[in-house]
Amino acid sequence: MQTTVGHEISFEGVGLHSGRPVRMVIAPAPAGHGIVFRRTDVRGLNPRVPAIWDRVTPSKLCTLVENADGVSVSTIEHVMAALVGAGVHNALIEIDGPEVPILDGSSAPFVEGIRAAGLRLLAGTLRAIRILKPVEVREGEAWARLEPAAALEIDFAIDFADAAIGRQEKTLKMANGAFVRELMDSRTFCRQADVEVMQANGLALGGTYENAVVYDGDKVLSPGGLRHADEAVRHKMLDALGDLALAGAPILGRYVGHRAGHAMTNRLLRALFAAPEAWEWEDCTEAQAYSLPGAGVCAAALAAE
Repeated sequence: MQTTVGHEISFEGVGLHSGRPVRMVIAPAPAGHGIVFRRTDVRGLNPRVPAIWDRVTPSKLCTLVENADGVSVSTIEHVMAALVGAGVHNALIEIDGPEVPILDGSSAPFVEGIRAAGLRLLAGTLRAIRILKPVEVREGEAWARLEPAAALEIDFAIDFADAAIGRQEKTLKMANGAFVRELMDSRTFCRQADVEVMQANGLALGGTYENAVVYDGDKVLSPGGLRHADEAVRHKMLDALGDLALAGAPILGRYVGHRAGHAMTNRLLRALFAAPEAWEWEDCTEAQAYSLPGAGVCAAALAAE
């Protein structure tokens, strides 16, 4: 069955790149609605922006979706990962600005809000995307691939010159609350050398040492250090899950990323949907639904509609 949140959940903060204050509310939505943003500050234009792969437009260092009227919402990847990781299939996200609040730089505050609200079961068959054949995209040394697997798996590798990051690799089967246990609290990160460049180009204006992990060679500059020794690759996996959520349905397959980022994961989804022989719709059985990333995360709070 499909789900939505039990009641409205509010968040306030600033946008990572814009630095602007923003208020966002995740509200219940009916079966078949999917995840849709609604800009409450927009007048005279369509304020609704679906969180779907073909609405993604090029944006530096984040994922941005835009509707036909040019209304957009950016830095959506962390809240999208939280929704998938907590088992939410339908929600209306009302937001009074162009960028999702960064909060602590991870998905944890969003997941905690969802868990507190609980989930509501909806009458509606849950459909998933079954990967039948490998699909791959490449750009230089970076590449990403979707390939057949029984349920969603993520395999990610990164390689940075900074000694505090270096080469990191991690593989996770995303069932049984793995996202909540392993990934949700991993924060976005950057290198100190990149901070001034980003800010000079109008990016990272809301970034702090508290809402991002900042590396400088062999040092971690953020107070308190790392939450995980391999927090960087865990965050890249979190981002990948959020970007894969823009497929519009759960994916039954394995995602492999090597130095991949937001744009590459979106290119991979576009390549997938351009190859109809590589995937098919599949109605989830109870057993398959239980293997999805958010299954069981809010089980104690579930209430049948």
